[in-house]
Amino acid sequence: QVQLVESGGGSVQAGGSLRLSCAASAYTYNTYVVGWFRQAPGKEREGVASIWPVGGSTRYADSVKGRFTISQDSNGNMVYLQMTSLKPEDTAMYYCAAGNGLSLDLGRYTYWGQGTQVTVSS
Repeated sequence: QVQLVESGGGSVQAGGSLRLSCAASAYTYNTYVVGWFRQAPGKEREGVASIWPVGGSTRYADSVKGRFTISQDSNGNMVYLQMTSLKPEDTAMYYCAAGNGLSLDLGRYTYWGQGTQVTVSS
């Protein structure tokens, strides 16, 4: 059973930065893609970025390209989301998830963390 725990959320002003971390237990390095998703109040959950740990291929939502960077540690059991130039519209609960296929489609992800809140004030 894969378990995912997010950390690093908080409150920042617009233009600031945060780094989110996702720790995976019982995580099979060469099996799962890891993605970051977010859900703002009253909105659907949406994909933000994903990474295939073997080889490091990544995918980003257009709304975060050039501002967010997804990365992994050398052991493959920590995945990070570095967020810069944050905007109020980035305010959401952020989740990491593990699944199949380098995709931002929620349906491709089986295992989900509990989320970490990011709030960006103007």
